[in-house]
Amino acid sequence: MISVEMLSTGDEVLHGQITDTNAAWLANFFFEQGLPLTRRNTVGDSLKSLVNVLRERSEHADVLIVNGGLGPTSDDLSALAAATAKGEGLVLHEAWLTQMERFFSDRGRVMAPSNRKQAEIPASAEFINNPVGTACGFAVKLNRCLMFFTPGVPSEFKVMVEQEIMPRLRERFTLPEPPICLRLTTFGRSESDLAQSLDPLELPEGVSMGYRSSMPIIELKLTGPATQKAAMLAAWPEVQRVAGENLIFEGTEGLPAQIARHLQERQLSLTLSEQFTGGLLALQLSRANAALLASEVVPSQEETLAQTAHWTADRRVNHFAGLALAVTGLEDDHLNFALATPQGTHALRVKMSATRYSLPVRQEVCAMMALNMLRRWLNGKDVASDHGWIEVVDTLFIE
Repeated sequence: MISVEMLSTGDEVLHGQITDTNAAWLANFFFEQGLPLTRRNTVGDSLKSLVNVLRERSEHADVLIVNGGLGPTSDDLSALAAATAKGEGLVLHEAWLTQMERFFSDRGRVMAPSNRKQAEIPASAEFINNPVGTACGFAVKLNRCLMFFTPGVPSEFKVMVEQEIMPRLRERFTLPEPPICLRLTTFGRSESDLAQSLDPLELPEGVSMGYRSSMPIIELKLTGPATQKAAMLAAWPEVQRVAGENLIFEGTEGLPAQIARHLQERQLSLTLSEQFTGGLLALQLSRANAALLASEVVPSQEETLAQTAHWTADRRVNHFAGLALAVTGLEDDHLNFALATPQGTHALRVKMSATRYSLPVRQEVCAMMALNMLRRWLNGKDVASDHGWIEVVDTLFIE
């Protein structure tokens, strides 16, 4: 197993002013390739600190992914730090300079003189192409470590890792088989409740059960070496059984994407009306390219369950939509959900008992409940189910 580490750079990352999404993405991506990270470090915009950490990790890691610090400003120090750590100077990569000038001219802009810095790499470095930005990457060998330097812009970083760095790693190292990771996501049960049922499960050697809680969902992961694939697949039905009616999707597709796919397969369109969720449903479904005919966010108003049901049914008819989904405002810890379908309208009145949660969390929970209501109908199930601390206190169906 080769030792793979990541070094994130920048004061804004070190001081928590931005979230290091690149580190989370790389850890997951490399794990799926069979290269779990062994260490992650963060260092600020200090040349001395950068040089010191590069020299230190070069004695321990086989591969180091350095992220950030390749921009045109004075606090972008990664190229200079790499050259200094190696005891060499920077050289201008003429071909990349030409590429950058073309990048700006194609957009009707003149390249600033400061951008020239982005074409300077250590003298011994291997150039690494950046097909979507102006900061080229490069690789250097320092002591035992092969170091890859990448830009901090997530869209550029991910493309370079997938298209440029992974092929080089496969060429230069014998990589292990990727591990097997079986995933499912639940809604409406606590982590402790699920763990109590799953902890007695006898797992094959080297296989572990993991739990990831991200309100309002719990993800269950069965992870192990590729050699244990058959045994893991044999154990997986028991995990599915424990999840039961609380299982909302398997894999990593996500519930909005699953719903969008089902709507497309059944040639159904959807219209939305939201009060308490404030457009969250529309945002999640539109990002998944769901077939939305119309969506609205209206002020909170007091409604009976019957009023909500009839209003939602009218929305479906008026917009010539196959389905309509509505969430009302929150009043005295109660709110209504309604789903209008060609066969009739299902409506639920629920009580949210866990008011200790913040407003954004409660909105996320209600959006998930509405999506799960739609998912259950699309899969031919009763729209109401157990949702933990959301209690269904009344139901209604109108034809």
